[in-house]
Amino acid sequence: MRIALRLIASILALGAVRGAETGMAVIPATIYRPLFRGEKDAKEMPVAAFQLDVRPVTNGEFLAFVRGHPHWQRSRVPRLFADNGYLAHWAGDADLGNARAEQPVTNVSWFAAKAFAAAQGKRLPTTAEWEVAAAAGFTLGDGKKDAAFQQAIAHWYASPSPLVVPDAGGGHENIFGVRDLHGLVWEWTSDFNSAMVTGDARGDTGLERQLFCGAGSLGASDRENYPAFMRFGFRSSLRAGYTVHNLGFRCATNP
Repeated sequence: MRIALRLIASILALGAVRGAETGMAVIPATIYRPLFRGEKDAKEMPVAAFQLDVRPVTNGEFLAFVRGHPHWQRSRVPRLFADNGYLAHWAGDADLGNARAEQPVTNVSWFAAKAFAAAQGKRLPTTAEWEVAAAAGFTLGDGKKDAAFQQAIAHWYASPSPLVVPDAGGGHENIFGVRDLHGLVWEWTSDFNSAMVTGDARGDTGLERQLFCGAGSLGASDRENYPAFMRFGFRSSLRAGYTVHNLGFRCATNP
């Protein structure tokens, strides 16, 4: 029985990546159930098939981008589009220093990530797309039923960020052939601020007020999905010009 299930999983994975652009995997159309939603928001939303990078964008790839687009170099980018931490781990505008080319690029703002994606003819994934891809297990489409997958992500979300980030693409691939959605760095999405928690939520109404209070999980679609709560809280703390030492990104395209 186990052998049959593994065979089915392998066939599904191969089918998912067939026809994808190089370095990308096809994520089939599905239904996304947001962790939090407003009173008038739909409980479910359709997500069309899309392609997603199999690993995060690397320092080397972003270096090539800033060389070709000098206005995105560290010394030239306007502070409106990236804060003072932009590419702070590099030695210079076009010098990685001790940062390895194979590591995921971090300390990049949403504006910079979006510009990189556009330069490749791609885009940032939506939150719904990212969450759909991240919900897939190593051997099962539903990661909730994949014990090894659940154990792996629980370990990462409970651990501090390493001082030296591993190279991109080294993680266990999920059933779609995508790696490092968990276990490496946080990642930007195109609509990361689609639901915001304000600094002082005592006067908030609706969704924001419910999210900020301790009982906010009562309105969640999956109260046991601790990693999703962490991602939601992290995204809600961001602004488009922010840079974070363990925040990177990957790109998506339409099929």
